[in-house]
Amino acid sequence: MKIVFKREFVFKLSKQVDYIATDSVSRARKFNSDLLAKILTISNLPYSSRKSIYFDDDNIRDLIFKGYTVVYRITEEQIEVFGLVKFQKEP
Repeated sequence: MKIVFKREFVFKLSKQVDYIATDSVSRARKFNSDLLAKILTISNLPYSSRKSIYFDDDNIRDLIFKGYTVVYRITEEQIEVFGLVKFQKEP
């Protein structure tokens, strides 16, 4: 199944990678490549990730990766990756 990265996801990922790069460019690159590799595995078993806690729809799933949640929608034609959320404790 084809994976499509929506503009919102690309923007959020870029901002997060830039933030990590302020501390370590090599860790930022590794985070980016590891996350994208993990996302590409979705096409094999798209329903293996948990049902999204952000949406009431069985076709929207949350992929957990190192404290981040990648939100994606499964359609008949493709998988749309559209969200990136970082877990934050409330103050």
